Amino acid sequence: MLEHFDENVYSQAVELLKNAERIGATGCGHSGIICQHFAHLMCCIDQPAKFISPAEAVHGGTGFLQKGDVCVFASRGGKTAELLKILDICKAKGVHVITITENLQSPLAQGADVVIKQYVNRETDKYNCQGTTSSTALAVIFHVLQTALIEEVDFKNEQFALVHPGGAVGERLNKDKI
Repeated sequence: MLEHFDENVYSQAVELLKNAERIGATGCGHSGIICQHFAHLMCCIDQPAKFISPAEAVHGGTGFLQKGDVCVFASRGGKTAELLKILDICKAKGVHVITITENLQSPLAQGADVVIKQYVNRETDKYNCQGTTSSTALAVIFHVLQTALIEEVDFKNEQFALVHPGGAVGERLNKDKI
């Protein structure tokens, strides 16, 4: 796994995320679902983020993003037609683009400021079609980005306790305040 980790690329991505006022995340299918998770991960560490539905993006949803913000694109093949229109909007608005893809020659990779290469040997189903392995790999990439960003911005548990008072985690983090 370590041979597939490019520390320089991840550092560039973290730097863009750290300096963004807002973060968008977009993808279709399994990638889109994992992008929703990424947006939540960012919000949990006080980095304002939103999943931008590809269907809604071209009907005003990209208005959330402004010059200097970041949009994270996830597409295993890097050629998803719905995402290419969003890429064009981001470039026209001066939004930084991070693309996660296997295909470094794809339009999404070519239009990105930073490209994180996703490595997937095959999906787990017998037809090699269902986004099982690829969605898991994408989630791992997003978890690494969040972990690095926590360190980079010196995020503290007290901050997390404030925005996460619910559930067992919130109860544990806030027990001393009672």
